[in-house]
Amino acid sequence: MTEKKKISQKDLDDWKDYIKNPRDIVDKDLGKNRTKANRNRFKFDLHGYTLIDANEKVKELILFCKKEEYKEILLITGKGIHSNSSHDVYVSNDLSKLRFSVPEYIKSNPEVSSYVASIATAKKFEGGDGAIIIKLK
Repeated sequence: MTEKKKISQKDLDDWKDYIKNPRDIVDKDLGKNRTKANRNRFKFDLHGYTLIDANEKVKELILFCKKEEYKEILLITGKGIHSNSSHDVYVSNDLSKLRFSVPEYIKSNPEVSSYVASIATAKKFEGGDGAIIIKLK
């Protein structure tokens, strides 16, 4: 078994500075070859979020996108195939999954639903059953 090397304080400080502003990582979604549809669409992945955290994030995203004048949001929710809800008889198999609970949350929240024109399952090439499109008013 080898002993771990101690990391110097300078290396730790450099790493923290880099994480705040990664200079050499390119955001491929900001490239010059963006289509008009992509310029009007905000994309966000909810994998790993709990239901409550996902709903709060969706509210935050809708308010942000409305302010920034996006026309739609592509939310990656996943299909829920790794969800443990099927093992608990007291939990709904549908409403415990983000792909079902997020639209219900939006419809039931007047502050958020007032900005939403429609909610639909994404096309297959956009994520299909694992993603939803939220069109904003």
